[in-house]
Formats: sequence, C-alpha cells, structure tokens
Amino acid sequence: MRLWLALIAALGLAGPLPAQTLRVMSFNVRLPLASDGPNRWEARRDLMVRTIREQHPDVMGTQELYKLQGDYLVGKLPAYAWFGEGRYGGDRDEHMGVFYRRDRLRVLDSGNFWLSDTPDVPGSISWGHPLPRMVTWAHFEDLRSGRRFYYYDTHFPYRDQDTYARNRAAQEIRERIAKLPAGAPVVLTGDFNTDPSSEAHGVLTGALRDAREAVAHPRGPEATFHDFTGTPDRRIDWILVRGFTPMRYDTVTTHEGKRYPSDHFPVVTVLKWESAKH
Repeated sequence: MRLWLALIAALGLAGPLPAQTLRVMSFNVRLPLASDGPNRWEARRDLMVRTIREQHPDVMGTQELYKLQGDYLVGKLPAYAWFGEGRYGGDRDEHMGVFYRRDRLRVLDSGNFWLSDTPDVPGSISWGHPLPRMVTWAHFEDLRSGRRFYYYDTHFPYRDQDTYARNRAAQEIRERIAKLPAGAPVVLTGDFNTDPSSEAHGVLTGALRDAREAVAHPRGPEATFHDFTGTPDRRIDWILVRGFTPMRYDTVTTHEGKRYPSDHFPVVTVLKWESAKH
C-alpha cells in the first residue's frame, strides 16, 4: 500500500501540490468593545483562534483589528506573523492587519496608503466620510515555489451616504494596481461595506475577478455580515484576484452556540497560480 501511495504521489495523481495553490482568508474581526457583552473580545478570542487554525490560511487580511488582538492571535498561532499600521498612524485604532505563515511566505516589501486625496498622509480623510480609511499592502514571495504576488487589504466607509467615498476608494485602488508590473498576480481582501451590485464592485472587477463568482459551487451562505446573529444579510466581504484561478470558495460559519468569532463570517478561497513566476 505504501509503495502504491508513493507511486500516486510521484505521478502527480494525489491532487495539486501545496506550492501550486495559495489559501487566502478575509476576516473582519470586530474591534474589541466591552459593550458587545457575551460577544466581547475576551469571550470570543479563542473561538477566533480556533476558526483561523481550522482554516489554516497562507495569508489573511483583517479589518477592525487592534494591536492587542493581532498580538494575541499570533501568540496563540505561532506559525503566523502579522504587520500593519493604525489608521491614524502608529499603533492607534484600527489596523488592516495582514497575517501570513512564516514557513510559506516571505515579505519582500510592504506599506500603507490612505484612501483620500493625500494617500501618503497617515490619518487623512477626504470625500465626506468621518473616519480614516486605508490599505495595507505587501509584495510576497512563496518560499516553496519562488512565485511572487501583491496583496492588498482594506476596509471601506460604512454609511449609506458614503457611496461616493466607496467609489473613489475603489478607483484609487484600481489605479494603484494598474501601476504594478504587467501581469503580476494580485489579491485584494476587504470589508467593502457594499454588495456586488454596487459601482465600487464594478470598478474593482474591471481589473480583478471576484473569487466567489469565479467558482462553480461556492460553499456556505452568500452573505457575510450577521451582527452576531448567525443570520447574514449582505455580502460585503470580498476576495478579488488577478493572475490566479479560484478553485474553491467558502463562507465560514464556525460558532459555539450563540457565540461567534466576529459579527462577520470570514471568507476563504483556494487559488491556483495561472502563469509563470513574476
């Protein structure tokens, strides 16, 4: 039996090698508010650890992450490292924290820009919304295959009247992607606070593919925001890609009774590289 299994593996019949795929997760982790009662951070943090461990992403973009949360998660998940900057600069307030497996990926370069008319100014705000919005990005190298890709993580304004700001934010990200080397693989994760029928989605999918829409049979509910009820009503968390073929897409509903790791369901996709190394 062992000889037969070895032969199957040698012939490549046991499925795609790990180096041929990339597992990506997007997770709005919900900021650590004591007012969340039974779903306050201290009550749900270990359920979040379990959720991430079970999904074992190679890279994960988070939203609403505070430094104490990021440090707690990597303390419990030592295979991972994380980086990011607070939306006001430094370690203050929300981060677009990016987590990655240290045995799988290497950060070649990273940085941040703000979704405003002055994108290089930390904490800058434009277009009428009340809070700084930003992107944390990285250029990664896959340690197994040597392939490289660009990763962006963001969180768009949330109010109904912020449609214009979301559209401008989408356009800014698309313009940044257009400046990357031609054909370079790209992954964009985020909480976009609008659904796929929106103009912002259309702007971004003019350059990227929506991973959920690209797979034949996505798993789990379509909507992702559930406000700690377990009943989601909007698909506002997306994973968009270029240079990859989405092979699988899951909306993850892990919970313990009425306790959830967050007020959003995280989403996970498995991506296959499409082209030669960049």
